[in-house]
Amino acid sequence: MKRWLLRFVVYACCFVVVVGGVAAYGFIGSQNAFWNSDREQAVPSLQNVGKLNHDPAKPTVAVVLGSENTEGLDFTIPYQMFSMTGAFNVYAVAADNGVKTLTGGLDVVPHYSFQELDALLGKSADMIAIPYMTAYDPSRNEPVREWILQHKDTTLLSICAGSDMLASTGLLNGKLSATHWQTMAVLTKKYPEVKWQIDRRYVTNDDKIVSSAGISSGIDAVLYVISQKLGEPMAAKVAKEMKYPTYHFMQNPKVEPFYLDYRYATYVLNNAFQWNKTKAGVLLYDGVEEMALASVFDIYYDTGTTTVQAISGSDRPITTKHGLTLLARHTLSGMPTVDKMIVPGTEARSRAASDIKSWNDMGNKKELQFVHADARDRFLFEVQLEDLAEQEDVLTAKHALKRLEYRAEDIHLAGKPFPLETYVNLLLTVIASMMAAFLIDRRFIKRKGKHVKNQAPSAA
Repeated sequence: MKRWLLRFVVYACCFVVVVGGVAAYGFIGSQNAFWNSDREQAVPSLQNVGKLNHDPAKPTVAVVLGSENTEGLDFTIPYQMFSMTGAFNVYAVAADNGVKTLTGGLDVVPHYSFQELDALLGKSADMIAIPYMTAYDPSRNEPVREWILQHKDTTLLSICAGSDMLASTGLLNGKLSATHWQTMAVLTKKYPEVKWQIDRRYVTNDDKIVSSAGISSGIDAVLYVISQKLGEPMAAKVAKEMKYPTYHFMQNPKVEPFYLDYRYATYVLNNAFQWNKTKAGVLLYDGVEEMALASVFDIYYDTGTTTVQAISGSDRPITTKHGLTLLARHTLSGMPTVDKMIVPGTEARSRAASDIKSWNDMGNKKELQFVHADARDRFLFEVQLEDLAEQEDVLTAKHALKRLEYRAEDIHLAGKPFPLETYVNLLLTVIASMMAAFLIDRRFIKRKGKHVKNQAPSAA
């Protein structure tokens, strides 16, 4: 009986150590690659990088970059959409002028430090947009929290889990707030004084503090703020230009809440056990739309199935359509091997023409993928989610869709039903753990049992 109990302990421990160890190693590595993707390459000269022209007649929107990594779409949604109106000065701001990183490895040069923007304006920015910022070391983002508190009387807009930073200031105590469904359980315990709303795409507090739920909900929150500041015709115009199909959520943000379900298990397993990740390159070029670029990193990279590398024609800084300065990590001539090359943006064929020619002149056999330029009549998330389903599987794409909190109904996901490779790798790991336990059993437990039996005294 004792040997059977010992065997159970050995098999259970081998399962936990081997399967759990492999899973933890894979999951932590995948998550760090996306959420903690600090730049290791040398920063090129930024001497010719100019500031955007400031128009004192326009109100100013400051979109915050964290001192660690900032969620890409959380940042680019307010940056691009407020810029599209033409009615605001829109700046990327941070605690200092150092290069900052968006999730997945997209590097951004802030327009101004907090101190510089305050000096330029002589007052608070008219609006501060707060995306989600990682906080592996919370002290690094303390200047962000302090700066928000210094300007607490301006209009504050948190996007997705940016509500974590906003709530940390105490300004949400007793007020309504939304956040991403995956962070709701954590933030409700962390900030019990806040009135968290799980069934709204965004919520308002006398229009001075507005907060959105997950990622694409930030579009509705920004449209709402635009409608309040500039009138609903302007909000409708921006939504139409973006081909955004669910404008009605701006007018009525109430929705059925999202909760954890079986798709989240696929997300975790992909991050833990998808060892042969698809390697995607994404081309940076002057004039690329900010949301289009960031969406490639968000939709593909955070599935655990794909890595994305920022590549440009040279090592010089890139200027986006609305004046954001970006740095690629690789050039076309020195890029790593990729399985696919994505050229984002609705105007990619014309704006990236010289880089496309360079790609072809180099004899690259992989066909460039124009995910947005070849589907200009559709919202930018949709073609990428459909491509993800085809590249990987439907279940992985369904979680990506849910992570974005994207609720349009005219998207058609087709491909393998589930990530076979992930589950095969999991099965192989389980088998390896059982084989290790079997060897321990034979070497120490079974042999010891035979030895004891042989040593037993014979009957008289």
